[in-house]
Amino acid sequence: MPAFDSERIAFEPDRVAIPCAHFIAGRRVEGEGRLPVARPSDGRVYAELPEAGEVGVDEAVSDASRAFRCGDWWRQAPRERGRILRRWADLIEADVDELAKLEALGSSRPVEQARDWDVPYTAEGIRFFAEFADKHGGEVAATAASSLGMQIAEPMGVVAAIAPWNFPLAMTCWKIAPALAAGNSVVLKPSELTPFSAVRLAQLAIRAGMPPGVFNLVQGSGPVTGEALCRHPQIDKVTFTGSTATGRRIMTACAETGPRPVTLELGGKSPQLVFADIPDLDRTARTLARAITGNAGQVCVAGSRLVIERSLLAPMVERLMAEFASLAPGPTWQSGSPFSPIISSVQLDRIAATVGRARDAGAEVLCGGERFSPQQEGGGCFYRPTLLAIGERDNPAIAEEIFGPVLTVQTFENEEEALALAEHEVYGLAAGVHTADLSRALRVVRRLSAGTVWVNRYGRSHDYILPTGGYKCSGIGRDLGRAAFEANLRHKSVLIDIAS
Repeated sequence: MPAFDSERIAFEPDRVAIPCAHFIAGRRVEGEGRLPVARPSDGRVYAELPEAGEVGVDEAVSDASRAFRCGDWWRQAPRERGRILRRWADLIEADVDELAKLEALGSSRPVEQARDWDVPYTAEGIRFFAEFADKHGGEVAATAASSLGMQIAEPMGVVAAIAPWNFPLAMTCWKIAPALAAGNSVVLKPSELTPFSAVRLAQLAIRAGMPPGVFNLVQGSGPVTGEALCRHPQIDKVTFTGSTATGRRIMTACAETGPRPVTLELGGKSPQLVFADIPDLDRTARTLARAITGNAGQVCVAGSRLVIERSLLAPMVERLMAEFASLAPGPTWQSGSPFSPIISSVQLDRIAATVGRARDAGAEVLCGGERFSPQQEGGGCFYRPTLLAIGERDNPAIAEEIFGPVLTVQTFENEEEALALAEHEVYGLAAGVHTADLSRALRVVRRLSAGTVWVNRYGRSHDYILPTGGYKCSGIGRDLGRAAFEANLRHKSVLIDIAS
């Protein structure tokens, strides 16, 4: 039987070839397997991952540095760099079946979603940033007539990109596409939980014409490989998406061995404010449910706190419980498995423990609050969509990022109370506002402490143009949009005396 059956949109997980390797100097480097990698859909260890320590990281970074200093990636005509990136995007789209299998196999992404969304989204993101390659080169400054002042935009050098596990391909694109379009070399560390689709990306980059060494990849854990990468003296910038705690450690490493700039998209505890004037209760309920159950809530901007006007509480809870009850889990390699597994047993235990502490602190479990039966789901890591009614603001389910399908519910009587409940002491990544009153929407948008606010929807568009990032401890800098491209450039001021 072939590994992938395009009619069934499913594949046999044990028949997929796994690229257990680093990628350095334009080729796979096998390395010695040390880290077991398990499939969250059934808990089975299916590969061993080589782990790069200081020596392996130095090899990759040194090669990337040579490619930057001695190669022609950033020296060539920017439009040619853009053409190579667009060829790369075309090859990614053509390789959709292979990439979808690798993406779905060991991650939380169902194969249908990987094929129909993750892979095309990644290709289109590369095309988006490729268009910036020849559109930005600096500016001429206003100086006296006797001189010429300029700011020249140049690439940083070697960018370390550390990608998360929740959307492996898409988040890798966020990190590497703007850096490469700006002319940098990149050393990528994918998550050790979802490491393999990125190797295929690197192979396709070489086929597209990207010079060897411009895009290197090292495998390994955060404490070993990630730490060595952030502290390497030839790294000129670090870009990371992940937890706030890890972001702090990365900032420390970059300060102690640099300083060097960072772009950090970190944790969130995003509120969704729902006012009683919404025109379509059912539509809003579906939006709220998708915002916390998509990818089983393993999304940095997941709408994990429902702040709702009290008169709507009962009908909204009824509809949310029905939405949650309709979700059936299944292995990511099977057709029709829309509800994702939790990425690992460790994360599953963490979710269960936080819900337990929330219950002990007074939260009422309206639905869910437990694992799906391991026997029913073949030993996989699945947690039931959960609705918690919360009274106290210091409840663990309100205070902490759970990163799972757990939605808290709090009620308000007026706009001021809604805004007070929405404010979080630590996080400010995203927020949602649901109302038919445009004036109210604009007032609330202005007062919410969040890097992104969606009104009468929840989730990003797929056109890449709006930058994303957080307030407070939810991050520094921006991904996506022009801001992401410009964050991978440095500017040199030049003043020329032309009087003579």
